[in-house]
Amino acid sequence: MDFSFLSHTDFFRGIPPESIEERLSCLGAVQKSYDKGSYIHMAGDVVRTVSIVLSGQVLIESIDFWGSRTLIGQAGPGDLFAEAYACTDGEPLLVNVLAAQPTSILMLDIHKVLTICPQACPHHQALAENLLRIMARKNLALSRRMLHTAHKTISGRVLSYLSFLAARQHSRHITVPFDRQQLADYLGVDRSALSAELSKMHRKGLIDYRKNEFHLLKDPEET
Repeated sequence: MDFSFLSHTDFFRGIPPESIEERLSCLGAVQKSYDKGSYIHMAGDVVRTVSIVLSGQVLIESIDFWGSRTLIGQAGPGDLFAEAYACTDGEPLLVNVLAAQPTSILMLDIHKVLTICPQACPHHQALAENLLRIMARKNLALSRRMLHTAHKTISGRVLSYLSFLAARQHSRHITVPFDRQQLADYLGVDRSALSAELSKMHRKGLIDYRKNEFHLLKDPEET
C-alpha cells in the first residue's frame, strides 16, 4: 500500500506516512478491490465503515421505484465515501455505491476512527477533525447541486452549473468532470433532452462544446 499517497489525502492530512502505516490496524483497515460495475454498497445496507478510494472511481446513485437513475456524486483516488451513513448508527443507505471502473478501496471501522483507542495513538484526534471537515465540505457540495437543480428549465440548470465551474476554474473555457449521461443525472434531466438543449444553446450562441469541454460565449441576457 502506498502510504505516501494516503498522507496526501484529506482524511490523513497532516499525518506522516510512517504514522499512517502504524495506525491502520488500529483503525480496522481492510483493502478491497472491485470490478467495473460491481456494487460496493446497495440501498438498504447499513454500513459501519468509511472508505477511501485508492484507485479507480466510485459512483453514488439513487434509483427510484420506476428505475430512473440520479447521479448523486462520485469519488476518485483519495476521496472518501459513505462517511455520513457510517456516522449515523443504523441508518440504512438510500443510495447505491458502485465501481465505475476497476477500483480499489480502503475501508476503515468508523467506531475505531471516532473512538480514541486505549493506546492513545498520536494523530487520532486529527483524523476525527479531518473527517468533520470532509463532511462539512460535502454538505456544501450537495447544497450547490440543489441550487443548480432549483431552476425549472434545462438551460437554467446547465448555465447555473457552468457558471459555477467557470468561477471555480477562473475561465470561460470549462472542463466538466462528467460524461454526458453523468451530467444529465447530476442535473436531474433526461440525457436526450439535455443533448437537445445543449444543441439549442449552441445555436443561440450561448455555448460551444466538445465532449466535456465547454466554452461560455456570452451572457444569456444578451439573447
